[in-house]
Amino acid sequence: MAAAEHPGITRFKEERDRFKILYDFSQCSEDPEVRHAGWLARLTSEARAGIVRAYEAGEPFIATNYCTAPEVAVAMDLPWFMLYEAPFLGATPEPLQESLDATAAMGLSQDLCAVHRSSIYAVEHGLVPVPTAAIGLLFPCDGLPMMHQVIRHSQSWRDVPMFSPDPPYFNDDRAVTYFANELRKMAAFLERHTGRRLELDRLKAVIEEGEKQYRLWDEYNELRRAVPCPHGYEQGGVKCFAVTQCLKVGQPEGTQWFSQLLELTERRVAQGIGPTPREKIRLFWFDLMPTSWAPEFMSWLEQEWGAVVVMDMQGDSGYSPIDTSSEEGMWLGLARRGLFETPMMRQAVGPAESRLDELVRVIKDYKIDVVVWPNHMGHKETQAVYGIIRELCRELGVPIMDIGMDVFDNRYTTADEIKDKFTNFFRAMGLG
Repeated sequence: MAAAEHPGITRFKEERDRFKILYDFSQCSEDPEVRHAGWLARLTSEARAGIVRAYEAGEPFIATNYCTAPEVAVAMDLPWFMLYEAPFLGATPEPLQESLDATAAMGLSQDLCAVHRSSIYAVEHGLVPVPTAAIGLLFPCDGLPMMHQVIRHSQSWRDVPMFSPDPPYFNDDRAVTYFANELRKMAAFLERHTGRRLELDRLKAVIEEGEKQYRLWDEYNELRRAVPCPHGYEQGGVKCFAVTQCLKVGQPEGTQWFSQLLELTERRVAQGIGPTPREKIRLFWFDLMPTSWAPEFMSWLEQEWGAVVVMDMQGDSGYSPIDTSSEEGMWLGLARRGLFETPMMRQAVGPAESRLDELVRVIKDYKIDVVVWPNHMGHKETQAVYGIIRELCRELGVPIMDIGMDVFDNRYTTADEIKDKFTNFFRAMGLG
């Protein structure tokens, strides 16, 4: 009698099919921007399909993270998914809220970030497949190591081998060298537990294809400096981040997506087209963007106030080129990117200077009128530096809007409450 299919694979099949339907529907549009937006659904469907194929063929697949050199997994031909993707992908507000509510019965504190709670819930309830091996994450926040400890004690995951690269605190050359060695250990761990080999020529090819994507991302961000900004929240950094670091890491399909994005955006800039007919307030959203409830709220900002998110934490593409001329250069480049250049890592790891430098650069380059500090309830490490950020904004003459919210669950601070906060803030600053 055949063994029952793991419920996580059943869920991945459903998501594979749902995203494929969304892609097919988008391709019926005559609008090239709608068709291009549909690509992301196709890429997501293909990522899910890769996990399903590996499972059904009895081949290895892993759980890992965007900041632990996913280029290695791609070079080893290992399909992968993120352990903590539950609040970001495939969730509508109701199921996510239900899972968050259910974590209280599991004994999880409700002031823990929704990323950690929902990911623990997904593992405990079989909503993600059990991988061949897993790469843990020990940074940037204290909740992530605790999440891995819970997962390691799960009945279904306790035999899954897990390796967690150890992140140093400082962002100097010594730290990069140390983390590069950790990534080498990670690759050896994956070879040992999956039977796949890491060929350096293949890793070089993946990194170099990825470099094309990062260069195109830089060009796209240059176009976002235009007034009016060609795009708002709906085509922001979340999509660019997803393609480069999650869905098509170092793969030609991702490069093709960026090329078309650049072509469409150049057309909008040439025609002076923005997300709202009258752009009046340029916002820097200095944290994660809201997830499933973003469209209603962000559309209100654009339509009611002419306020456009021209840059956000995930959209800022300050990535250093990786030297592929030597093995050492590749490992050092991957280590630097994972430790200090990927979103959240560059804002929450190590001294506050990197966060301050980013803030100054974005404010000046993008003509920012208001810095939005979501003050996400799960990002407790950011609250320690808020006073420094506030004083810097005062020195630069740019007001900062402190919300206090949960970017995943709009019951913490409702959309209406946040709208009231923005209304009062804009009026007080003379922006209305």
